[in-house]
Amino acid sequence: MRRSSSLPSALRAVIGSMPPLLLLALLLVLLAPPPAAATTLTYRMEPHERACFYTTAKSRGEKMAFYFAVQSGGSFDVDYEVTGPNNEDILAGQRERQGDFIFSAPDAGEHSFCFSNKMSTFSEKVIDFDVTAEHEQNASLNPVGHDLSGKEDAKAHVRPLEESVQRLHEMIGGLSRHQKYFRTRENRNFATVESTQNRIFWFGGSEAFMLVVVAAFQVFVIQAFFNKSGKARV
Repeated sequence: MRRSSSLPSALRAVIGSMPPLLLLALLLVLLAPPPAAATTLTYRMEPHERACFYTTAKSRGEKMAFYFAVQSGGSFDVDYEVTGPNNEDILAGQRERQGDFIFSAPDAGEHSFCFSNKMSTFSEKVIDFDVTAEHEQNASLNPVGHDLSGKEDAKAHVRPLEESVQRLHEMIGGLSRHQKYFRTRENRNFATVESTQNRIFWFGGSEAFMLVVVAAFQVFVIQAFFNKSGKARV
């Protein structure tokens, strides 16, 4: 009972000794909404498959980011197409290995991001991609889930936090882009090494088989030559 009664007193003492700015930052972190940032997805496409993914723009002119990279399969290429709410073409490409685009939504509504592997007869493709809308990014960067209109003191304390969060977000975004680039390079190099190993194996096996065939043919020729020589002497 004493321990339970002394704990709130100690907690109040610790909170009372904290600087106001640090206490405000702690409250903002606790009250912040869960992040809504986009996450890179991995999708495996079968031969002759067409797959579409969708996201919504809340207003016309909203910035949208689209990234993809073929990690493995065939020649590391895929067809892609981005269309707007009214089926208007925004982006399109054929046999592309990767792409990183930022565009403005022509209208509010659902946008489709489609990949096609119809050019492949037997090769499946593994694709990494992500799609980010501006309102999702702003929601993830907003450290306060409440309206601060008319609260100038709170705004003055929150503004440095928002700037710090923005800088951290830009730095993390740069690191994420580099990580995606190196991951793509690693996967493609690994696929190239694996393909080279398979070619070396089959080339070595074919060479060994040809040596056995040539050796057997030489033995047969020499044996036939001596057989003919023996018959001629008799």
